[in-house]
Amino acid sequence: MNLSGAEITIKLLELLGIDTIAGIPGGANLPLYDALYKSNISHILARHEQGAAFIAQGIARSTGKAAVCFATSGPGATNLLTAIADAKLDSIPLIAITGQVPYYAVGTDAFQEVDTYGLTIPITKHNFFIHSIEELFDIIPEAFRIAEDGRPGPVVIDIPKNIQTQIYEFNSWPEIKQQKSSKMHISSQDIDTAVNLINSSKKPILYVGGGIINAECSHDLFKLAKKNSIPATTTLMALGSFPYHDELYLGMLGMHGARFTNLLLNEADLIIALGVRFDDRAVCKISEFSPNAKIIHVDIDESEINKLKKVDLSIIGDISIIIKYLIKKVDLNPRENWLKEVANCKKSYPLVLPAEEDLFHPINIIKQVSKFLDEDAIISTDVGQHQMWTAQIYPFNKPRTLLTSGGLGTMGFGLPAAIGAALANPDKQIVCFSGDGSILMNIQELATLCDLNLNIKIIILNNNHLGLVKQQQELFYDKHFIASKFITKTNFALVAKGFGLNSCNLNYEQNPIAKLEYVLSLKEPYVINIDINPEENVFPMVPPGESLNNMIGGENI
Repeated sequence: MNLSGAEITIKLLELLGIDTIAGIPGGANLPLYDALYKSNISHILARHEQGAAFIAQGIARSTGKAAVCFATSGPGATNLLTAIADAKLDSIPLIAITGQVPYYAVGTDAFQEVDTYGLTIPITKHNFFIHSIEELFDIIPEAFRIAEDGRPGPVVIDIPKNIQTQIYEFNSWPEIKQQKSSKMHISSQDIDTAVNLINSSKKPILYVGGGIINAECSHDLFKLAKKNSIPATTTLMALGSFPYHDELYLGMLGMHGARFTNLLLNEADLIIALGVRFDDRAVCKISEFSPNAKIIHVDIDESEINKLKKVDLSIIGDISIIIKYLIKKVDLNPRENWLKEVANCKKSYPLVLPAEEDLFHPINIIKQVSKFLDEDAIISTDVGQHQMWTAQIYPFNKPRTLLTSGGLGTMGFGLPAAIGAALANPDKQIVCFSGDGSILMNIQELATLCDLNLNIKIIILNNNHLGLVKQQQELFYDKHFIASKFITKTNFALVAKGFGLNSCNLNYEQNPIAKLEYVLSLKEPYVINIDINPEENVFPMVPPGESLNNMIGGENI
C-alpha cells in the first residue's frame, strides 16, 4: 500500500485507540488534517492551542489514558508550551503532535518556524523530531508507551511538512507493541523494613500524592489504612483517593490545609509517603516537616527520592504492587490511643466554616453544589482562591473526580479541562469552578463548548480581583494593593450569552439555592456568575517559607 506520512500518522493513532483529538490547523499541519478528514477520529476545534492541549488533558486526567492534541508550527507550537509544562509537573500522559516547516527549511528562519524540539526538552518526559517517514512506525507507538509507562508525562512529536506529504510504500502494518516496561525489582528486605517501621510506630500518617491515582490503587490504600488504623492526608493532586467522610481521613495538608491536619503531621512518629514529591505547597518549610517522624518514601520515579527531603527508607517501584505487599504483612492494629488523639485534634482545630445563612460565601456555594451532584461527578477548577476553597470543602470520594492544575498552577485550565472530561465521560455531571481572573484566561473556549453542547456547568466565583494575589498583598505586603483589582467588572452572564450559552447571575435570583439546583439538573452547558465578597480570604494559611504548624487565620474562636 502507498500512504503519506500524514495518513500513516492518523492510522497509527487509530490503531492506538485514539478516538478524539483537539487542535487547530495551520499551514504546517494541514496534511495531517487532510488525512484526518478520512478518519473516524473526532476532531475538536479549539479556539486557542493552549485550550486544545487542556482539552486533551481533561481527557487524560479523567481516564488515565494518553490523549492527543494537534498544533501547527511556530505560534501554534508555542501556544502549547504552558499546557505541556503543566502536564509535566502533574504527571499527565499528553501527546502533542506539531507540524513543522519542511525538513530542508529547518534552521533557515522560515515562516512560522521555531525550534519546537529544543523549546520542549525541559518541559516534556520525552520529545521526538521526525527525520524520516520510516520513523513514524516506531516513534508514535513509543511516544504512547513513554507517556503512560512509569511516571506519566507529556511527549511531543514534531513532524516536518514534507514528511507528512511524502508517500511511503509498504506491505502491511507492523504489530503495535505498546507493552509497558518490565516491573522494577522490589526488595523483599525493604518491604520487611517498612512493615517493621509501621508496626512499631505509635503515631503513623499516610501522606498520599497523585502517584496513588496514577497507579489506580486507591482501594488498596484504603485497605492498608483500615487494617493498621493509619490516618491519611492527601495532597491537592490526590483528593478523591481516600473517602472524604471516613474517620481516618485528615483532608488536604499544606499551605491551605486544615489546622488539625497540619498539627497532626507535627505529632507523627512515622510518615508513609506514597507517590509524592514533597512539594513546598504541601510540606511548606521542608526542613521542619514532621520533625519527630521517620519517613518511608514509596515512588516509581527514583529521581524524586531524597531530592528535597532525606528519608529513612525508600522503595522504588509500582505503588500498587508495594501496597499489596504491605497489606499482607502489616499487623491488624486498632491504634485506639492515636485515633483518639486524632479525633480530639479534629474537634479542637476544625476547619472553620461560615454561617449557613451567608448564602453567597464561596464555601457555602461549593457545599451546596456538592449536595446536588452525584458522587461520580467530575469537578474541574481553575487556579486561585476558588481552587483552594474547593479543595478544602468539596467531598471528593473517588479518584479522577478532581481535575486541577497543581504543580504549575495554570489559570485558564478549568474550562478546557472540563470540556475534555465531558468528551471522555458523556454520562457524568461536569462542573467547573472558576474565578473572574482565571476564566478570562481561556474564555474563548466557551465557543468550543457551545459548538459541542456538552453538559458542563461553569460556576464563576466573582470577586472582581485576582484573589490570591490580593490576599498575599493584604497579609504580607502591608496592604499595598497593586494590579490585583479589575477596574472593569465583566458581566459574565452577558458574555456567555454572546457565545450562545444560557447563563444567570445567581445573586439576582429570588431563590438562589433553588435556581442553583435547577441549573445543575439541566443536561446542557450553563454559566453561573456568583458575586462574592472580595474581602473573603482562604484560611488557614501557612505563610510562604514557614513550617506547617505556623498557620494564620481560620482559628476556631
